[in-house]
Amino acid sequence: MEARDQVQGKYLFTSESVSEGHPDKICDQVSDAVLDALLAKDAQARVACEALVKTGLLVVAGEVSSSARVDYGQLARRVVADIGYNDLALGFDANTCGVLVAIDEQSQDIAAGVDEGSGLDHRLGAGDQGMMFGYACLETPELMPATISYAHQLLRALAAQRHRGKVDFLRPDAKSQVTAIYENNRMVGIDSVVVSTQHREGVSRDELKEFVVEECIRKVIPAELLSANANFFVNETGSFVVGGPRGDCGLTGRKIIVDTYGGHGSHGGGAFSGKDPTKVDRSASYLARYIAKNLVAAGTCGKCLVQIAYVIGKAEPVSVYVNTYDTSKVGKINFSQLVREIFVLQPKDIIAELDLRRPIYRETAAYGHFGRPQFPWEKLDHIDKIKEKVFS
Repeated sequence: MEARDQVQGKYLFTSESVSEGHPDKICDQVSDAVLDALLAKDAQARVACEALVKTGLLVVAGEVSSSARVDYGQLARRVVADIGYNDLALGFDANTCGVLVAIDEQSQDIAAGVDEGSGLDHRLGAGDQGMMFGYACLETPELMPATISYAHQLLRALAAQRHRGKVDFLRPDAKSQVTAIYENNRMVGIDSVVVSTQHREGVSRDELKEFVVEECIRKVIPAELLSANANFFVNETGSFVVGGPRGDCGLTGRKIIVDTYGGHGSHGGGAFSGKDPTKVDRSASYLARYIAKNLVAAGTCGKCLVQIAYVIGKAEPVSVYVNTYDTSKVGKINFSQLVREIFVLQPKDIIAELDLRRPIYRETAAYGHFGRPQFPWEKLDHIDKIKEKVFS
């Protein structure tokens, strides 16, 4: 795309996703499965769980303070088996891989800042410093950017076909990439789609590409969005037999842009998986999405970025920032002040508002944390309050 096209308001933008069988996503799911298992037995559990996976080895490590007892090794094996790595022929087997566990208690210095009644601020404080972002726009019904939404949907469709046994050549590891065409900051079509999927040895690339294009791409992306010259790239190296942990080392928290908005908006840098909701890099990111989505759904703007920043141990945020990218429909309103007046911002209140002390997290750990209606931060229950403040 030439520079003059961008000046005239025409440009391309790309987002990617990775499947549940990608090594990094295996680790995210193990970390969040540990969190869920602990919260199911102890709603007040403090958890910061990381995982690492490589050929024949899965490591579960971190800090946990809880009265609950969990068999971390057995749980990790079950997650890997659910994903589909249950045969050495796949390069990784949940039944035979080694599992190492290194779990300690949470630092008392951190706990002092988070526990109510302790620390310098006696309220429940933020579990860490940092800035968290939320984003929403009008590109899709779920108010998510189209590029990341379709990238996720492509891989969910592939996984569904694999789990149903529709074909016998698909394997768990896969990646997708969607490039959209924008004109005057509005998405008008899809320029290219990339899908790379692990497969069994011996399947022809032509057979694989035909299946992916017809049973995945064309069934996910509406025909009217595919430009006449749309490009489909499927397994462009020609072969993707060696995948998963055998082909690549995986770590918790390495796919943070996949987890959020695919590069749209901004990202504070903190990962989500394996962290209980006292860690504001998770809970406040969910709140920021909740705020941005309600603002857009209320008709105040067409696109919205919300930033909230905290100091470790402090309950009140140090800053609230809202950017509507010149799409505001309500004049010169102070959106940051509006957010402070309508939404709860202290960690204790965020946890209560979004009901975060329960085992809902493993499902977030693949195919994105946002734009999925089953999660509480996607609810649209502040629209009337916003409209009353803004339009009355």
